[in-house]
Order: sequence, then C-alpha cells, then structure tokens
Amino acid sequence: MSNGNGWEPKTRLGRMVLDGDVTDMGQALETGLPLKEPEVVDRLLPNLEDDVLDINMVQRMTDSGRRVKFRCSVVVGNKDGYVGYAEGRDDQVGGAIQKAIEVAKLNIIAVPRGSGSWEDRPGGVNSLMRRTTGKAGSVKVEIMPAPRGLGLAAAPTVRSVLELAGIEDAWTKSHGNTRTTVNLAKATYKALENVSQSRTPQRAREVQQEAR
Repeated sequence: MSNGNGWEPKTRLGRMVLDGDVTDMGQALETGLPLKEPEVVDRLLPNLEDDVLDINMVQRMTDSGRRVKFRCSVVVGNKDGYVGYAEGRDDQVGGAIQKAIEVAKLNIIAVPRGSGSWEDRPGGVNSLMRRTTGKAGSVKVEIMPAPRGLGLAAAPTVRSVLELAGIEDAWTKSHGNTRTTVNLAKATYKALENVSQSRTPQRAREVQQEAR
C-alpha cells in the first residue's frame, strides 16, 4: 500500500499510521511496537527540527590503505516533548549527517515535562517533574527541575538537547570528560530517556522487550 508519496510501510506500526489508526506520536509510542521507519516520525511529527552537535573525521587502516570516514552526532526534536539522538558514519559529511538524522528519528522518546521545582507553580510544562541522571562513557549528566524563568543552566551541548526536547528551565551538572561532545550529548539524552521509561506503561515495556 502506498500513500502517494512513495512510502510503503513495512511494519505493523507503519501500516497503522498510514491507515489512520495511529494519529500522533504519543499514541505510537504507547503501542509498544518498535519504531523502525523514519517515515512514521515524518508523518506524526512534521515540525521536527535537527541540530548537528559534532562532526569528527575517523581514520582507520585497512588492507587497501588508510580509510577516512566522518562521524556526526545529531539531536532531533519538536521542542514540545519529543527528542531523539543518534550518531552516523559515512564517507561524506552530508551522508553521515543524514544517516544520523534518520536513526535519531527512530530513537524518538516522549519526555514527560512538568514543574517539579519547589519554587515553581504546579501544572506547568516548562521543566521536569523530578531529578534525573544519565551516563555515557566517563560522562555523567544530572538534570534538576528549575522554576519558570530561570532558563537552562547548562553547557551548550546539553542545552541543545534540552531545547529540542522542549525543556525551558533546568539546573544541570556534568561530570567526567565533558569536552567529549558525543558522550555529553548521549548522557543528556539518556537522562531524559530514564525519565521517559519511568512513565512507560507496563504492557508497552513488555512489548518492547518481546520485540528485541
């Protein structure tokens, strides 16, 4: 089945989106079905933005000589509760960026926002409901709820991830080799993922485990 734009879903979730049985990303994630087609995200989050956080040239020796590739780390989000992160490699910078964006779409998570600071009024969605931490390599990132108007007290890389997730106010701390952009971004994403998983329904978690 084609949608007129050339997309022919190959997964159950893709067919559900194309048929109109799933109409928003929250509903798609709630099904617990694996997200394997970036077109699903394109359809459900048409206003998705991306930010290239880091581009590195990677060299390795092969039988045919030295081979050079580019590694890019990218974050995507709609600035309204959905964010994804990934890295991509390719012989060309453009190809590496595109690969990272496509995979980041498949890593989209829903970030439960709130006003968890004791200094803030309840009912807002400007920050997080509780403190969370994430770790990648030697880097550990801690994100804490902050009152409205504080802004993002964070390093540029952490701020980029939080902004695309729709977090407007937060205190953050980072430990380890924070000059490594990839691990800093990944640790920030994992911190948000930890909050997201704590809100995932039990049945969805079971389906996700079965799909692995």
